[in-house]
Amino acid sequence: MDLIIRKGTEKDFPGLLSLIHETGVLEGLPNSVKNSVELMQKEKDLFHFFVAEQDGELIGSAVCFFVWYTWVGKSLYLDDLYIKSEYRGKKIGTKLLQKIFEFAKEENCKRLRFEVEEKNTKAQDFYRKLGAKMGDKWFNCDFDKEGIEAFIEMNKTKS
Repeated sequence: MDLIIRKGTEKDFPGLLSLIHETGVLEGLPNSVKNSVELMQKEKDLFHFFVAEQDGELIGSAVCFFVWYTWVGKSLYLDDLYIKSEYRGKKIGTKLLQKIFEFAKEENCKRLRFEVEEKNTKAQDFYRKLGAKMGDKWFNCDFDKEGIEAFIEMNKTKS
């Protein structure tokens, strides 16, 4: 029962997608996940991920990608950190974060950023304990594919 924390590969895409679906269920949004193994294969150069594996089973993951912020430059964005519920409280999340932080340092990132839900106070406390600076001034502004298309259409005649 050795725990292995390692960089994910294409062969891990099905297991990663399963963990992503579990995240959606946990957050009460089971039908919101639109990703697929095929899409991951097509877009594999756009993201990186690390996995926690035990006895050949993926029990956790951390997915990230590079961003560039005007104020600091190259940064790493941690999009998802998930540990199966029965494995929580065993420092697996901390070990995955260690890999993410090491990756950010190796890649000369000036910032590591991620989000935590407002209602997830347990995670907020965990991140504060690790030294994270929690903001309260910024809100996410999201446009899905349909929103992007609607914005373009709405503003075509205005330019």
